[in-house]
Amino acid sequence: MSADFGLDPCTLRCLASHSAVFFSFSAKSRLRPNPFGFFTLLGFRNMDRITKRGKVVGKNAEVGNGDIYLQFTTMLLPHVACFSPQSSIAIALAKYHWKYWCVASHPDTRMLFLNAHIPLYLYPFLNTTSKSRPFEYLRLTSLGVIGALVKVDDTEVISFLLSTEIIPLCLRTMEMGSELSKTVATFIVQKILLDDVGLEYICTTAERFFAVGRVLGNMVAALAEQPSSRLLKHIIRCYLRLSDNPRACDALRSCLPDMLRDATFSSCLREDPTTRRWLQQLLLNVQGPRVAMEAGGFDHMMG
Repeated sequence: MSADFGLDPCTLRCLASHSAVFFSFSAKSRLRPNPFGFFTLLGFRNMDRITKRGKVVGKNAEVGNGDIYLQFTTMLLPHVACFSPQSSIAIALAKYHWKYWCVASHPDTRMLFLNAHIPLYLYPFLNTTSKSRPFEYLRLTSLGVIGALVKVDDTEVISFLLSTEIIPLCLRTMEMGSELSKTVATFIVQKILLDDVGLEYICTTAERFFAVGRVLGNMVAALAEQPSSRLLKHIIRCYLRLSDNPRACDALRSCLPDMLRDATFSSCLREDPTTRRWLQQLLLNVQGPRVAMEAGGFDHMMG
């Protein structure tokens, strides 16, 4: 037996191989009331079609006894913290998250994916603190699946995610992930805020609002040292959306970072008129038109 969590060498090779076959085909398709049963609706052949065409076809295809990948993911979850930085298991798990992304991206399978609570199987990968490459790859690919879910502007999706720990997990990544992971995590928070249900959720309690505001503020301070226009764009959009809530807007008058009020990021935003407009509107919402004009106006900041 292998030292890797008791998995035999054959299983380890199966997980690590790009050509692994994840399904054992048997009876006709039917949805079972459990996470593994979700994948019996599709089968490996249909997963290939989703990947190639972005849609599900052949719903009567033969199906397997369950997604072997999901079964092994479940088996390995308690041991995520034990993966070594060079773990082939961690790398293999990350490489196969794209299958989840395909299912989460398509309207015919998105809600089935949620109803089976499959996203919860990705959360432990967002809860890790290691910055080594395999863990960062797991973190990023897991975020990509969640990002595919929120991209469609569906309140039902947002409500599901808010019933889980997605906000604290995203905030954790926004604090300690790579620039790309931070960008995807901030995009997820942005999409949640853009939904009325999400904005209300964040602004219902001071604890939630200041948790988000603290992380956003720390990110702005870090970007002053290492600018990233892509990440800054999502941060500003988050702040702008928060300013749509009256209580949050009042709070932002005292906690909006000064670096967003002055010319700190003028060069970073010079080639991004959309984000400049967002920042201008944010300052108008928070400071009021008279204060903004007394400060020299937005055009002066960009000069």
